[in-house]
Amino acid sequence: MKKKLPLIIVICCMAAQLNAQQDAGVANWKPWIIKNVKEFRISQPVAPSKDELKEIIHHQQHLDSAAWAQIYFWNAGAPGYRWQEMINKLWMNDTAVTGALSNLLLGTAIYDATLAAWDTKYAYSRPRPYTVDGRIQALIPKPTSPSFPCEYSVAAGVAATVIGHFYPHLKDSVNKMADQLMRSRINAGVAFAGDTRAGFELGKKIALIQINETKGFLPPAAWDGKMPTAAGLWKGKPMFPQAGQQKTFVLESASQFRPGPPPDFAKDMAELKSFKPTFRSMSNAFFYASQPFWEDLLVKKMFEYNLHQDPPQAARLYATIAVATYDGFIACFDAKYAYWGTRPDQFDTTYKPAIIHTPPFPGYPSGHAMMSGAYSELFAYFFPAERNYFMKKAKDAAESRFQAGIHFRTDNEAGLELGRKVAGAVINKLKTDGARDAVKTARPAKESTQKIARL
Repeated sequence: MKKKLPLIIVICCMAAQLNAQQDAGVANWKPWIIKNVKEFRISQPVAPSKDELKEIIHHQQHLDSAAWAQIYFWNAGAPGYRWQEMINKLWMNDTAVTGALSNLLLGTAIYDATLAAWDTKYAYSRPRPYTVDGRIQALIPKPTSPSFPCEYSVAAGVAATVIGHFYPHLKDSVNKMADQLMRSRINAGVAFAGDTRAGFELGKKIALIQINETKGFLPPAAWDGKMPTAAGLWKGKPMFPQAGQQKTFVLESASQFRPGPPPDFAKDMAELKSFKPTFRSMSNAFFYASQPFWEDLLVKKMFEYNLHQDPPQAARLYATIAVATYDGFIACFDAKYAYWGTRPDQFDTTYKPAIIHTPPFPGYPSGHAMMSGAYSELFAYFFPAERNYFMKKAKDAAESRFQAGIHFRTDNEAGLELGRKVAGAVINKLKTDGARDAVKTARPAKESTQKIARL
């Protein structure tokens, strides 16, 4: 066994070198909005002073329960995890048309800023504090990338800027949260104060550029209030009547994949009225009406595949989902207000949906089904071994709207198809970004581990 130990060490060193090379190559990935990440390279950092080192040591020796809680809170998941969690709650409950754009920019700006951060990291390869001074401990799992700039602070700079811009009443709060995050990285022994400041400013700079680049994405004029008066169309006070007029990000136009016009729904209504609810169908209806299934599943899959430990890959995945969500939202509402497809309880006023709330906008195509179609295709692209599972969940989510009584089956079928087409356009874009496939590149590492086990 002793003779085989050097071989094990060589294999481990080769794997570490390969990972370092792959990380250094992140700067060559294509960003979503900025043109060249190298234009954002930060000046070389100065060496940490003795006072800076002493400050970290002092703070580590006097951490109270609140400081420990901050370390663990902000280190959970990838750098964008907490901020993505926050924006999901904000924009999903936002009646303003800007919500989808805020979600888009949080994802794309964190991704672009992360690529720029990786360019700077490997330009200087600054060691982490715990490697510079043995008295400093790494209080969290040790990051594999260089210290400057701090990748978590990059995400914080983006988030504070984007959320502060679109939700100005939260500007002070989100900046305080960013300060807490930066302090937590210093206290954890994985970043110097200069790393966090540089990271925050880099994220802020790129976020401001992206906000400016997309300022023309929203409709230039207010809705004129005009609604069709023909019989058999949806009636009510519409939400997001101009959403389909926004500028798309990947799609050529909002109507690129617009489905054909809906039927008169007579057969759909007969099917819905003859449907006999069961415990299982009601459970499915209420589950997808009340739970952020796909958002939770994304976090779960990132954890299961250890992508939360790979900031560039995690940022790429979050950004991709944000792009598809944005374009899917626009494409879906373009179709909704092109046709003003009615809802079951308006087509037949004697019909009572299984759930209380009927959304305040036309039903065709289903937004739930559209997003489920898009997400399932994207998840299958990133995690191909589980494609069948994602496809089944998309069907379950679409069917839940029929079971809830707020959509015809035709709405759901058109929504699923629209979502899949949107995802296809986004995936075609991904294939040109130069990034490595995270799941596929994980396989050689597994093979190396198996070889070691056989030694």
